[in-house]
Amino acid sequence: MKLGLVTYVPEKVEGFDIHVYYSKWSDGQVFPAANGMQNDITCFCDAKAIRENPSLVAVSKNGPALRKNRKINLAFDFVCPTNPEYRAKVFDYIKGLSKEGILGVTLNLYHFPEEEFCVCPRCVEQWRQSGLNWTEWRATTVTEFLKEAKRLVKGTFAVEMYPDPVLAKQRFGIDFERIAELVDYFHVPLSARDYTTMYWVDMLTRDFIKILKKPVVLELSAEMPTDKKLDALLKTVAYVSRHNLMGVLLLVHDSENAKQVCRFAVKNTNFRDWLTKYEFTEMIKIVDGWAKLY
Repeated sequence: MKLGLVTYVPEKVEGFDIHVYYSKWSDGQVFPAANGMQNDITCFCDAKAIRENPSLVAVSKNGPALRKNRKINLAFDFVCPTNPEYRAKVFDYIKGLSKEGILGVTLNLYHFPEEEFCVCPRCVEQWRQSGLNWTEWRATTVTEFLKEAKRLVKGTFAVEMYPDPVLAKQRFGIDFERIAELVDYFHVPLSARDYTTMYWVDMLTRDFIKILKKPVVLELSAEMPTDKKLDALLKTVAYVSRHNLMGVLLLVHDSENAKQVCRFAVKNTNFRDWLTKYEFTEMIKIVDGWAKLY
C-alpha cells in the first residue's frame, strides 16, 4: 500500500509515495501548478466568486447554496454547476495546469450541492429539455462535465468522492458506475478532527472498495497533531491498510507537519510494539522506512 500526502504547500516529503497539492481552494484562492505533483482542483465551490457575483450561486426552494443559509446544511458555498461562464473558468484553469509539469489532476466538489439543487431557470430548462428524470439529468450533467474536464488533463485523472456510498447519486448527481469509466482512481476523503473513534472509517472504507470499480485512495486528516491524535490516526491507518486500498493520503498543512507524523511513529515504542503484536505488516514496512529517514 502506498502512503501519500495532501498538502496546502507544494512541497514533497521523503517517505511518502504520492503528493497531492491543493491548487484551487473552496474559498476562491487559485495557485500556480505544483510540478511533479497531483494537483487538486475545487470545481463548483468558490466563496470569492459568489461574493463578487451573487448570481452564480446554486439555488433551491430553501434558498441559496451558502453556508450562512441555516435552512440547509452545507460546508461550502456552491456555484451552479450548469453556469457556462464559471465552467469555462474551471476548464481554463485545468488547461493551464496541464501545460506545466504536473503528474495529473484531481477534481473535488464537481457536483450539485444537495438533492434539491439547482432550480435556477437555466437548470430547470436543461432538465426539461433532456427528457430525463431529475436524478438522471443531474447525474448526466455531472458526468458530462467530468468527461470534458478529462479531455483537458495531462496525466492521471482522479476525482474526490463525497463520503456517502449509498445516496451519492440522488443527493449530488455522482454516478459511481459512469464516473469509474473516466478516472484512474477514486480519492475518498474521510475527514475528522481526530480518529479516537474509528469504526466508521473502517466501515466506509469497506463500502467504497466494494462499490467503486477503480482503485481507491483514502484521505485522513493529520493537520492538528497531538500525541493522542497522532496515535489514533496512525492506528487507523494500520487498520485500513489491511483492506485492498491503492493508498492512504494524510492531509497536512506543510512538510513539517508531515515529518512530525513520521517522527512520532518512529520514536513511539508502544505504537511500534502494537504494530508487531497485531501483525500490521503493511504499516510496519512504512514505519521501518521512515526510521531510515527520521
